[in-house]
Amino acid sequence: MAERTISDLKHNPYPGRGIIIGLTPDGSKYVQVYWIMGRSENSRNRIFVAEDNGFLRTEARDPAKLSDPSLIIYYPVRHTNGAHIVTNGDQTDTIFDALQAGGTFEQALATRTYEPDGPNFTPRISGIVDLNDKQNAYKLSILKSNENDETQTKRQYFHYENAIPGYGHFISTYEGDGNPLPSFAGEPKLAPLFDDADKTARFYWELLNDDNKISLLVKTIRRDNGQAALTVINK
Repeated sequence: MAERTISDLKHNPYPGRGIIIGLTPDGSKYVQVYWIMGRSENSRNRIFVAEDNGFLRTEARDPAKLSDPSLIIYYPVRHTNGAHIVTNGDQTDTIFDALQAGGTFEQALATRTYEPDGPNFTPRISGIVDLNDKQNAYKLSILKSNENDETQTKRQYFHYENAIPGYGHFISTYEGDGNPLPSFAGEPKLAPLFDDADKTARFYWELLNDDNKISLLVKTIRRDNGQAALTVINK
């Protein structure tokens, strides 16, 4: 299964934005991988910037070339009270605010839909590792249009009660290139992870299409004390 995921990513020119969540082979750390890709000048004009508080935001590489910040400038990674959020849009803030108010991952996403960028209607993909959740190791979600029908939102949630050492589950916005872009379909796919965050980062960075990849991050979260660390690659 994991070998198929590797092959698919290697030969896919445009999976779009992607999330992997899982566990290091030694079982000591949860791992979140997130990357962004782009075809337009506006989409490619981005970098990942880590903040001192452990949050990470996207930022324009050249502010003079930024034409529309609405769907490309956001926080992919935030955390609160042991809950580590990763998403492909400003729903990071929606989840963050809901958790701080005593709500849940699912309740937060129930207030959102896919992105308003017709005709693609890019799915919103989200994930969470909550160290206080004794039932689930991690969760993933995708909100997408029903075959590009903007009157309906498909809401899919995937709960993983136990992580598999050395593996994570991968989800992306798109199945591949196209016009309109076809949304990711099916269940998240098994993907390999490594004990060394730099190795994980480099492994997936090298799989992604050279022309379309922009930035990638790997976040590790220690299971014993919650200590987190970020590794970032910007093109």
